[in-house]
Amino acid sequence: MGFVQQKTDLHLCRYKVAGHVIEVSQKIGENFFAECMDNYIPFVEDGSETGECLFSLAVEYSESFPEYTEELRQDEEGQQIICGSLQEKPVFDFRLQNKETGMLVCSKDYKVATLLVPVGCSPSLTKFAVNNAVMVLYAIASAPYNTALFHAAVVTYKGKGYVFLGKSGTGKSTHARLWLKYNEGSELLNDDNPVVRIENDKNGESLVRVYGSPWSGKTPCYKNEVCHLGAFVLLSQAPHNKIERLRGVSAYAALVPSISGKRWESAVADGLHKTENALAMNAPVWHLECLPDQEAAQLCKASVVL
Repeated sequence: MGFVQQKTDLHLCRYKVAGHVIEVSQKIGENFFAECMDNYIPFVEDGSETGECLFSLAVEYSESFPEYTEELRQDEEGQQIICGSLQEKPVFDFRLQNKETGMLVCSKDYKVATLLVPVGCSPSLTKFAVNNAVMVLYAIASAPYNTALFHAAVVTYKGKGYVFLGKSGTGKSTHARLWLKYNEGSELLNDDNPVVRIENDKNGESLVRVYGSPWSGKTPCYKNEVCHLGAFVLLSQAPHNKIERLRGVSAYAALVPSISGKRWESAVADGLHKTENALAMNAPVWHLECLPDQEAAQLCKASVVL
């Protein structure tokens, strides 16, 4: 379960993901943590952090969900996220195969939120809702802090992280596995949702770091580890293997589709744009047209590893 505090009638747990502390709570007597938070265990915060949390999320079971105004709907591989508003509060309705699993109701600044879970919801569906809720909150609340949650796969090689981007089905996970197989010394850091942060070193110089996260898609890889960015690599399927360096607008355009966030909200969009622009200007971005084969992995490594 990890580090859990008792606070009045609540169990409260704090996690630290890419340097940002988040809180998740539940009512005493409910078994939510034991059933749904195992992938967060490597990220448990030991209680030494005293600063402000990125956000606090309370999980509550409910007989019914309130009515809200729908604004946008996303449907991918049977997973639906419906974005809306309830009395000017942002709402996210998470569904799996059109079955309600949870409704996230947020404060306007996304610092406080409640996830309503249907009474009697199975542990697997509850975990689906919780992961979506924490991930959505994290992507939005961290946007002003030079932080971006990527839809990507990451491998580490000689102390640096190589982030593979592309649309769903492009072969990000496949290319990562090819690195692990054919580029000796490679390790998987995250297979679906790594975090990238721009931070300053002790001399005030900007550094780009890649972090593991509690969210890793179909591959369970929940590593609380960090490394310096080696490169971003945009993948596209092709009948050949070819790689080129992207710069300027081309680099920016390669990064944006892979970064999660509520882009139709100006404050969030501004934060993401600032981070995306800084990454495009200062981080190596490549485009690899490739086959799913050994040559692609070795060509990529030979080109992007300095």
